[in-house]
Amino acid sequence: MQVNVTGHHVELTDALRDYVDEKLTRLERHYDNITTVQVILSIEKERQQAACTLHAAGGDLHAEASDNDMYAAIDALADKLDRQLVKHKEKAQARAQGAGAR
Repeated sequence: MQVNVTGHHVELTDALRDYVDEKLTRLERHYDNITTVQVILSIEKERQQAACTLHAAGGDLHAEASDNDMYAAIDALADKLDRQLVKHKEKAQARAQGAGAR
């Protein structure tokens, strides 16, 4: 899984990059066919925002989260992607088992 982190109006420190990598590597335990992940961290006034586009086999997932703290926004983003990825995997397995053929 290739993780690309970019920042808008944010200085990307090694700590931020490592934190994003740490949070997104837990996604691989659910679904190992993730090819690339594009994360954009931005600050608008006092709102700190994290957005992510995840390219996986069978589709792309997108999530956004904002908070007063960048680390909290990254946590919320990882949780949203985690839920989406589990649902994506369950749907793919159901399609493979023929549940959609009725």
